[in-house]
Parts: sequence; structure tokens; C-alpha cells
Amino acid sequence: MKFKVGTRSVGLALAAALAVSLGGCLGYDGDVYRGYVINENTMNQVKMGSSAEQTLVLLGTPSTTSTIGGDAWYYISQKVERPVAFMQQKVTDQRIFAVYFDKNKRVQRIANYGLEDGQIIDFNTRTTPTAGAESSFLRNMMQNLLRFS
Repeated sequence: MKFKVGTRSVGLALAAALAVSLGGCLGYDGDVYRGYVINENTMNQVKMGSSAEQTLVLLGTPSTTSTIGGDAWYYISQKVERPVAFMQQKVTDQRIFAVYFDKNKRVQRIANYGLEDGQIIDFNTRTTPTAGAESSFLRNMMQNLLRFS
């Protein structure tokens, strides 16, 4: 028994294969929000003179805190856009809501920094910085060869 494959069948099979492979891209939203996304209403509820405990109840745990020169809590959020899945992402908005405390743990100052106020904070670099100069694989290999000569 012989089956005859027509060009129409091959075309339909290719169209189906293309539809299935592109199916993963459907519903892709290129905007991703990371970090602590704060709304205006919550921001306006933080008052000067409030205690650190009140601020913690209102805002929750900060993204990070200051380690030098006073006590401050930072709530960091970013909006990242990616035009197509698997493409390089671009940070289009960054917000840092900072709450500064005095020595009695009372809110002394509040600031709302944007992308225009500073550098982009890298949430996840997946690298560990090392001290000293960067060395390449080839340089290390040449040094080891000269050491054994």
C-alpha cells in the first residue's frame, strides 16, 4: 500500500509546526516589575516622626538598609521591558523609596528617587566581584607554561 503526499499536506504540516513553535510566545508581556512596588497611597501614609515599628507595619520589610552613616530603609522597584521574549532586557523605570530615621528610630526624612536621580541597581548579576586585576584564561596558561620551563 502506497501513500501519496501532496503539496497541500506538506504545507499544512509546516504551518502546524510553525504555529506550535510560536505558541510559546503568545501571551508574552514585555513589561516586568521587580522588587517592592509601592503605590502612592501607601507612600503618603508614611509621616514624619513615625516610629520604625509603624513604618515596618505600613511598608513591610525593606529591600535593603543602610550600613554606613545613619539608619535608612530603602524600598527598590524596577520596570523592565523586553520587546520580544529571549531578547536583551532594558530598565525603563526605577524607584527607590527611602525612609531615613534619626537616632531615636523616628522618621526624619522621606525621599522618592527615580531613574533620573542615579544609577541603575542590578538586582541579580549572578557574578561575584573579585579583588585585583581581571586575568584571562590565555594569560594564566602562558604564566603557568613559563613557570614550568
